Amino acid sequence: MSLTPDQILHFLKSVHPYDSLSQERLETLTGQFEVWNMDAGSDVYELGDRLPGLFLIHEGAVEVRDENNVLVSHLRPRNSFGERGLMREGIAVTSAKVDEDSVLLVLPPVVFHGLIAENKSFSRFFDRARRSQTDENSLVTSRAATLMASKPVTCLPETTVQNAARTMRDRRMSSLCVTGADGALKGIVTTRDLSGKILAEGLPVETTVADIMTANPITLAPSAIGSDILHLMMERRVGHIPIIEGKRLVGIVTQTDLTRFQAVSSGNLVREIAIASSSEEMAKATAGIPRLLVQLVAGGSRHEVVTRLITDIADTATRRLLALAEEKLGPPPVPYLWLACGSQGRQEQTGVSDQDNCLFLDNSVRVSDREGYFADLAKFVCDGLNTCGYVYCPGDMMATNPRWCQPVDVWKGYFEGWIRKPDPEAQMLSSVMFDLRPIGGQKALFENTQDATLKAASENSIFVAHMISNSLKHTPPLNLLRGLATIRSGENKNALDMKLNGVVPVVDLARIYALQGQIGSVNTRARLVEAREIGQLSQSGAGDLLDAYDLIAETRLLHQAGLVKQGGQPDNFLQPSMLSDFERSHLRDAFVVVKTMQSAIGHGRGMLT
Repeated sequence: MSLTPDQILHFLKSVHPYDSLSQERLETLTGQFEVWNMDAGSDVYELGDRLPGLFLIHEGAVEVRDENNVLVSHLRPRNSFGERGLMREGIAVTSAKVDEDSVLLVLPPVVFHGLIAENKSFSRFFDRARRSQTDENSLVTSRAATLMASKPVTCLPETTVQNAARTMRDRRMSSLCVTGADGALKGIVTTRDLSGKILAEGLPVETTVADIMTANPITLAPSAIGSDILHLMMERRVGHIPIIEGKRLVGIVTQTDLTRFQAVSSGNLVREIAIASSSEEMAKATAGIPRLLVQLVAGGSRHEVVTRLITDIADTATRRLLALAEEKLGPPPVPYLWLACGSQGRQEQTGVSDQDNCLFLDNSVRVSDREGYFADLAKFVCDGLNTCGYVYCPGDMMATNPRWCQPVDVWKGYFEGWIRKPDPEAQMLSSVMFDLRPIGGQKALFENTQDATLKAASENSIFVAHMISNSLKHTPPLNLLRGLATIRSGENKNALDMKLNGVVPVVDLARIYALQGQIGSVNTRARLVEAREIGQLSQSGAGDLLDAYDLIAETRLLHQAGLVKQGGQPDNFLQPSMLSDFERSHLRDAFVVVKTMQSAIGHGRGMLT
């Protein structure tokens, strides 16, 4: 297909960071793009090719693979690719193949680099994207606060070396920080001290650590960067650097910490999963997700970049489990499609995610195959995902439930029934199913169903009204005076639920806008951007809601990363007391924006009363 300049201009206005450019600059830019029409299966470029420019998907889908032919990303409209190579002398560091008939916009390298130089938003976006994909494990950009083991184990100067050795053995540690009664750092004792000063000299085990410790050891502040730590270790020939804030010991970084940090990146995790031979091997890789979360957040990556990279790992695990299932069970008797819904479907997974999935089967499937082969395949994959940390869905929204493992015609019947009779269960299920995204198998089984369902649902005003009512059940945590309202009782008392009352209200709003505007995107931020572009949302309303969503989502990720840094498990329950007055004020303002948008859609046309 050919695209007119006006069509390209209209499209660019819906894509970040192009939406930050002036009207005049965009009009100039439209004439500088080349339009490539490519058939499914065609190579866009191969590893090592000289890139013709930055690629932006207008229609279709593209698979990007790394140097080991491991799938890195499955990209859809409004996604860019090729920037990594362009920012590395113009040589492709990945390969890209068209997954379905596609229309690509290609921006010449000289124009791309000119935009990087002249526009801060453009530069920040592509520098961030490049960092998040290739340099997320860079010591140059990571602070000591990210690298260190917080809450370090300590002992008093009068502790005997025997007791110190037992502690190090039991805790599997190579050092102990020695602190005084006031918590101030006095010294450090290591396994090398125990062997070289106690065993080698034959000193008694009652010797105190004060007698052998390195007094007043070299320290750094939490603001130090990783390369500072590495260089100091190499220069002074030490393997442990205590981290001090004022006079207080707040952490310690070891050589093992640096090695572990540099070994964790989304690309590495994807690669490990893609070659794993069992779910247990995959689980060793997915165990690195919390650490990856910390690194991405600490590196300043936007929330949609963080969640996209984390979701890519879940997608890879799912596809690998499907491949292993077919190796075990044999070829499928009929074509099938595995789809994800919930946060994985929206590409919004964080450090806390369960699994939500289903199976679409070709209409020729026999009951015996559905209850046999595909039931076994679903169990294999869902059990494997659970082993990898994606726990079973509490609501049983999984392919192992026979209700969600059905032929395409049955699925069409489900959607038609929910739209025709939108009872509470239908509303709940529709909310889940409108976030479906194909992961592995024959995508054609879903594409026609998705378009037809979206069209039918948007044209049924009663169904839309019920969906709006259902979406307003999740409200921002505000009291009558629009102050922050925390959970009143239970183990999370006095906390904000940053999922249920934070991001979910925006997710629900975006789904309604997508339904009303027949928007095919399932990602929340993409839905909001497109709703603005087609006029479903006003420019000012969309801008406010996008800013509010960004703040809420990033606050949630910062909270989760903070828990991981402290040695805990990530969750969604944030104590407002952990925020500064400035942060609380802005978070409250973000919730007020969401509440205002809920009120607007609730009083709009089609809302049930």
